[in-house]
Amino acid sequence: MDKTAWVTGAGTGIGRAVAVALAGAGWRLALTGRRRAPLEETAALLPGGAEAHIVTADLTDAAAVERAAAEVTEALGGIGLLVNNAGVNVPRRHWHQLSPADVGTLVDGNLRAPFLTSLAVLAGMKARGGGLIVQIASMAGKGVSAVSGPGYIAAKSGFVALSASLNAENGIHNIRSTCICPGEVVTPILDFRPEPVPAEERARMLQPEDIAQAVLFVANMPERVCINEMLVTPTWNRFQAAHAQKVAAIP
Repeated sequence: MDKTAWVTGAGTGIGRAVAVALAGAGWRLALTGRRRAPLEETAALLPGGAEAHIVTADLTDAAAVERAAAEVTEALGGIGLLVNNAGVNVPRRHWHQLSPADVGTLVDGNLRAPFLTSLAVLAGMKARGGGLIVQIASMAGKGVSAVSGPGYIAAKSGFVALSASLNAENGIHNIRSTCICPGEVVTPILDFRPEPVPAEERARMLQPEDIAQAVLFVANMPERVCINEMLVTPTWNRFQAAHAQKVAAIP
């Protein structure tokens, strides 16, 4: 597989860390997000003087995705790896708080966008004899919790299914999709939580660099290997800690 990668949501958080890690491993990059300034900040952080092609786009807009994919393909000479990282949540996220506009934001940003970008690269990957798509979903896509909210949970659950369906239909074309489902990661999206997360708890959470290393691990697998899903959580899980302490206290 050619070491050419398109990273979405690359302006901050996990996307930025993935871009830095891939550049350090010799990948040629294209970075996409809504705003150019954060993408330029990411590009400035790439090690070894690596350069990245920057393409701004609203990834919920089908025409914009097609244009971005075409520009990235031309700039890199093809796309060997797509990292679908862009995602969003809202502060007022529970059933009694959600508006129809919020639902649209959550479904568009967390499901429609990766659906469109995955679709946009498939034909090129088939023509080139294969490719890899890494989907950065969430543990919210693996079960219902009180924290993430129904819109985010439903969209991420669909995202997990999207990845599985890609493998079901496209493995015969040497195309692989890996769905990485992180637990809590210290990224800007954490600031949208209705209740602030204390600094001491953030220090125990996953960091963007941890997920970037998981992406590198997947990208370094031989083409015969498809890692369908990766579930990545903090060792100290604050939602399980109270229960674990009670169990430990049992004589």
